[in-house]
Amino acid sequence: MAKLTSFKILSFDTYGTLIDWEGGILTALSKTSQGQDIPFSKSDILRRFHTLEKEYQSRYPNVPYSQLLAKVHPALSSELNLRAPTEDTSRQFGKSVGSWPAFPDTVEALKRLQKHFKLLVLSNTDRASFAATNSIQLPGVEFDAVLTAQDIGSYKPDKRNFEYLLDFIHQQWGISKDEVLQTAQSQFHDHYPAKDAGLRSAWIVRPGAIMGEQGKKGEEIWDWKFDTLGEMADAVEEEARGNSP
Repeated sequence: MAKLTSFKILSFDTYGTLIDWEGGILTALSKTSQGQDIPFSKSDILRRFHTLEKEYQSRYPNVPYSQLLAKVHPALSSELNLRAPTEDTSRQFGKSVGSWPAFPDTVEALKRLQKHFKLLVLSNTDRASFAATNSIQLPGVEFDAVLTAQDIGSYKPDKRNFEYLLDFIHQQWGISKDEVLQTAQSQFHDHYPAKDAGLRSAWIVRPGAIMGEQGKKGEEIWDWKFDTLGEMADAVEEEARGNSP
């Protein structure tokens, strides 16, 4: 089996892997619920959101993510038996992405990993939302490239996103797919389509995560598996020191 240190690029999903999108969504929903109690568990809310998000991303592949969230928000409110939100409230929900917090290990782990790899983002967000995330939640982290759904015109798990990635790295750096490691939490958005594209992947599990876990037939796909990005950084440094098994 190849070593982690044999790759040249880590291609990251952002929201769910580097950023706590579940906590961010729940906080944004609470702030835009107009003081209403939400009579559903967190897991129920997140599963309903995830189902709606997938539906809307399929229906509106060219709509930037913040605007897509604003479309999802009224439908989610209806499913949760909340009053219909105003357009302004839904826009606030859509613009909340930059406030979603990073996982505690993310920034330090990225700074450690960038000593060994190029860092690339392949995200379902839009350029402005990611720029806010990078500035506010990932200070001091410089990515070598950022590829968003807005740039590509489709949302993962669409195969076009991974084709775009592979074409970009070949044109930009002359790097082949064998030198790229897709690094992500979501089985649905990343690991299944990455395998279909011929990419190997590292699964950052983020224990307790609700969204993104359902792969085809309930199977899990990964070449390396870590609970956190910090654990992956530990493994890379062990390899670099020549202490890998």
